[in-house]
Amino acid sequence: MIEASLSLGGSTVGGVNQGTFSVAELCSLIRTVIEQTMPDDVWVEGEISGLHRARNGHVYFDLVEPGEGPGAAPVATMPVVLFRESRDRVNRLLKRHGDPIRMSDGVCVRIQGRVDYYPPSARVQLRMSSIDPTYTLGKLAASKDALLAELSAEGILRANAAQLLEPVPLRVGLVTSIGSAAHADISTVFEQAGMAFTVVEVDTPVQGSGAEVPVAAAIRAAEDADADVVLVARGGGSKTDLAVFDHEVVARAIASVGVPVVTGIGHDIDRSVADEVAHTATTTPTAAAQFVVGRVQQWLDRLGDHERSLVAAGRRAVQRADQRVETVRSGVAVLTANALDRSDRLLAARCSRLVRTARSSQRRAVGQIAQAVARLEVAQRHGLTTAERRVDAVAAQVRALNPALALARGWSITRDGDGRVVRSAASVESGDIVTTQLADGDLTSTITAATHHTRPNKTRGSNEPQDATEETT
Repeated sequence: MIEASLSLGGSTVGGVNQGTFSVAELCSLIRTVIEQTMPDDVWVEGEISGLHRARNGHVYFDLVEPGEGPGAAPVATMPVVLFRESRDRVNRLLKRHGDPIRMSDGVCVRIQGRVDYYPPSARVQLRMSSIDPTYTLGKLAASKDALLAELSAEGILRANAAQLLEPVPLRVGLVTSIGSAAHADISTVFEQAGMAFTVVEVDTPVQGSGAEVPVAAAIRAAEDADADVVLVARGGGSKTDLAVFDHEVVARAIASVGVPVVTGIGHDIDRSVADEVAHTATTTPTAAAQFVVGRVQQWLDRLGDHERSLVAAGRRAVQRADQRVETVRSGVAVLTANALDRSDRLLAARCSRLVRTARSSQRRAVGQIAQAVARLEVAQRHGLTTAERRVDAVAAQVRALNPALALARGWSITRDGDGRVVRSAASVESGDIVTTQLADGDLTSTITAATHHTRPNKTRGSNEPQDATEETT
């Protein structure tokens, strides 16, 4: 029991003022009791909540003991203040451990400090002076190992690794914080690749308390966008910055999607639960993008190899064909030469026979021509004699049939008005004008009457005129 002797304007009984305390006096008494009963420094473990970095360099947060189960209220809460001078010492301590931890909400820590009472706000708080980085790292590692064991026991730890990765994954779902360095690095890789990539960007926070929920939703959204592959990327940071990718919600999202997930989280030495669950884990965001580009380039290289193999096979086939053609050509040339030799000899023999035959035929033809000429001469002389006789007979007949001779003997020829010869009295009528040709002239007459006498027909060539009565004008 601590006895305090205070002069408060009233009596003191047993070391305790029996009068009325002022607020300041009561707060002072509380502070004195805390200072006298609490050790100078204590170590406290808990989870950071509501962290705030003030402009003056001080850091304020609550150190809570979480309740059992998701969403449960904290069992206890202790306000913590980290003054600027102590903050610099804590940061130096963290850096000596490679800066693996960043104080942020949700991080489990073991810190050292002095319990203090702050009268202006009547608040009991812990003035933080140091931190145990190994405690936080151990908690993170233990939580990570427990989650990996649970996923492995359920058989889903390598479920995404069983997804078939397209040989040409040109449609890429990118899950990252748009505008971040990781986003810029990945965009640069795809732009410089010179390939027809389509990048579906899904913006999401990638650190901080509660970030695991939007990250998981973003992974599923990338799958819904029909991506061939999903890239989950975040740049470097502390272990606590990357803790969101050790969360069960993110791990189960990766394990459940039906598209391969490639991770590029943190630095080369970082390995998260998301990396273990993903189809392929790379060391950085740039490496993740390069992996996808390399996948397409491998396909192009294989295509080029096939092309070169086809070209080489085609060339070999052409060479073999050329060789066969040359062999056939040589054989054909030999066969052709032999055939030409045989043809030349056969042609020469036939030409010789033809010359002999032609000479014999020429001699026979000359004899036949001579005979034919002789026969033609005889036939010509006989034909000329016969023709002369025929000409003489025709001339005598012509002279005998000459109308002029008939007219000279007293015959005449009568024609009607159309110039036709009147051969019958029936062919003219009374009043017709006719012309009568005599040996020494013509007479024009008008028919006054025509009398037709029936008598036997005369033979062809008779010069006897038909009877007709005519009036001569």
